[in-house]
Amino acid sequence: MKSSARIMYGLGTFLLIMTVIYFVATTKVSDSGNIQGIEWAGGTGLVLATGLCVMLGGYFHFTERRMDLLPEDWEEAEIEDGTGMLGFFSPGSIWPAVMSGAVAVLGFGIVYMHYWLIAFGAMLLIWSATMLNLQYGIPKEKH
Repeated sequence: MKSSARIMYGLGTFLLIMTVIYFVATTKVSDSGNIQGIEWAGGTGLVLATGLCVMLGGYFHFTERRMDLLPEDWEEAEIEDGTGMLGFFSPGSIWPAVMSGAVAVLGFGIVYMHYWLIAFGAMLLIWSATMLNLQYGIPKEKH
């Protein structure tokens, strides 16, 4: 088992123990020994977090079995062993700034509950994301 799966399984085990302790600590018992109530909000969150960690650990466990040895799991690995191609990032693109402005317009529309501003911000965000993705795919005019 590789390191990512171990981390998730360990975190899931810790959360399971904390869930049991939380339910025991927040249970109200009356003088006659009857259980009056359990605090469900925090317990539900802990149960869901435990389930998510175990599911993610299982995913890592099954996918890492089919992979070669990763640099994280090799004792004598160097930093350069884990580096690779990160992708192409345009140095002079205006579209990330336009997208930031669109998110701001959309956020202001949500904050002030102006539906026309929400719609305008959403359309601006969709347009700017499309233009960001297509900035090198649209051919330049030849005239």
